[in-house]
Amino acid sequence: MYCATEGMSRIHNPVLFREVQKMDQVWVRLVVGIPVVFSWYGAYQQLFLGRPFGNNPAPDWMMLGLLLVFGVLFPLFFYSLKMITEVRKDGLYVRFFPLHFSFRFFPLVAIRSYEVMTYSPIRDYGGWGIRYGLKGTAYSAKGNRGVFFEFGEGSKVKKLMIGSQIPEKLSEAVSRAIKKQTSG
Repeated sequence: MYCATEGMSRIHNPVLFREVQKMDQVWVRLVVGIPVVFSWYGAYQQLFLGRPFGNNPAPDWMMLGLLLVFGVLFPLFFYSLKMITEVRKDGLYVRFFPLHFSFRFFPLVAIRSYEVMTYSPIRDYGGWGIRYGLKGTAYSAKGNRGVFFEFGEGSKVKKLMIGSQIPEKLSEAVSRAIKKQTSG
């Protein structure tokens, strides 16, 4: 159904729609921020003030490693995390950076149906991000709205939810791209 590709160049395949979403909800900031604060505080206490952190303190080299992983790399990863959705004349392109090094391509000709809908990310797909559930695959960065696609390949039907903050515009762009493809 899809292939990992950048597709044709943007000159020959212009972008009709582009949305970039970051996972910047308050709850995500808290989930990321709490380990950051503890790792920096523990490292400061143990490495700079010389006071062992906790009842069973880790060695200094491990505290430095924890600081690097949870105080630097973990927040940098979440800060750089973004979902890019594009509609071009040949298909739908989705990329969850830095997890995907290239776009995931879903050809327009394989679309059986699509509709704008409100969904429950947790109940329907198990949360946000790249999810695989009983209702299909979901790419979702935040919110609870998106466009639900059904792709057909022979007798197989694949289901895909693309989360969007502006799902009506995404749906309109897909409609325009399909019209361009059938008329040209």
